[in-house]
Amino acid sequence: MKTIRRTAAPAVLALAVAAAPTATATPAYKCASSTRDIDDSGYDGPWPDNCRITVKTCAARSGGTVYAYAEVRWDGASFYPVDDPTTFDGAKLRVQIKQSRQGTDPVVVERDFPGLEARLEDSAAGGARSGTYRTATISHRAGPSALGDSVLFLDWHGDGRGYQRHDYTASPTV
Repeated sequence: MKTIRRTAAPAVLALAVAAAPTATATPAYKCASSTRDIDDSGYDGPWPDNCRITVKTCAARSGGTVYAYAEVRWDGASFYPVDDPTTFDGAKLRVQIKQSRQGTDPVVVERDFPGLEARLEDSAAGGARSGTYRTATISHRAGPSALGDSVLFLDWHGDGRGYQRHDYTASPTV
């Protein structure tokens, strides 16, 4: 019986140490943002219809893995009906991780976030259309000098043009 206790105690202690949470450093994100005034190409009436959209793209590195996410802020026209689900036929933000090279930076991984459309079409009771949206974080193993990038795709209802691409400033390299 004493033999079991002597061998079991170190085994239990080893399991407890292995199961203890380890401290991991949160990677430091580097961000860049830019703002665009985007016209509702499906509306040509008398009311102002531009939407001011700012996208901040952030990237960080931890070892060989690069992480990226984006935050969108907007201030849109308030003449639309409250919570009008027909402002867009589609809206999405594409977050990318790119390998920084001379010339065109190749995309290593990308992900679309279509949840932005419902948020853009939402409004306050008075019709004010402003808000924020943050994507989930994407990650991928990448070589040195990688960066995060964002592209906004808007398909305005009734314009017949489909998705229109709006490029924003990429993050600094990580």
